[in-house]
Amino acid sequence: MSNRNPAYWAIVPAAGSGRRMGAAIPKQFLELGQRTVLEHSLDSLWNAVELEALVLVSQGHPALAALIERHHEHRLIRADGGRERCHSVLNGLQALVDLAQADDWVLVHDAARPCVRYQDLRLLVDTLADHATGGLLGTPVHDTIKRTDTRGAVCATLDRDTLWRAGTPQMFRYDLLRQALKKALEDGFEVTDESSAMEHAGHRPQMIEGHADNIKITRPEDLPLAEYFLQQQGRL
Repeated sequence: MSNRNPAYWAIVPAAGSGRRMGAAIPKQFLELGQRTVLEHSLDSLWNAVELEALVLVSQGHPALAALIERHHEHRLIRADGGRERCHSVLNGLQALVDLAQADDWVLVHDAARPCVRYQDLRLLVDTLADHATGGLLGTPVHDTIKRTDTRGAVCATLDRDTLWRAGTPQMFRYDLLRQALKKALEDGFEVTDESSAMEHAGHRPQMIEGHADNIKITRPEDLPLAEYFLQQQGRL
């Protein structure tokens, strides 16, 4: 590590179509109060962390130009989305290749997680400040978890004491994450989160407990629930 203080960057993959929402537009552009889901997610990052820049990884959409105009006071970089989330995140990392230093921090946050709390973001940043690799926000599993076979028959009950739901942001050193994602894809391992890529490369990310209201909007019933959580946080 160098003697300089690492900078902080963010990547928000927002290229998904949100098919399970059944909406006419991608879920990240649906409205929560007076703002879109995506704007709430971006605001969470900008308000809690001093970012050098944020990379928005997305496909072209009419709502993007207006969103970028409304956030002109922030440094926002656009990158093209990829086939899967892991490809989009790697595109976002490549967009920073001439800007970020190897030991800088990169926070990767789902566009569809608008309710992440500012204090959880600060906890993530502060806890990992001296960590060699990085880590992620998550919540412990409290439900009884079953494993089934392909026909739906229960074949095992898992020990939930060491199980967590992985959330975002996930925060890792820039070059370690870029190399880990490249290696995972070269090995044919299309990871669903950044921690999986880091684990595949032999690293051990730190799990940090956040609040359970950091939900990912996936289905129509998630939208009113997210609105309720934002109201409870005083953000609507």
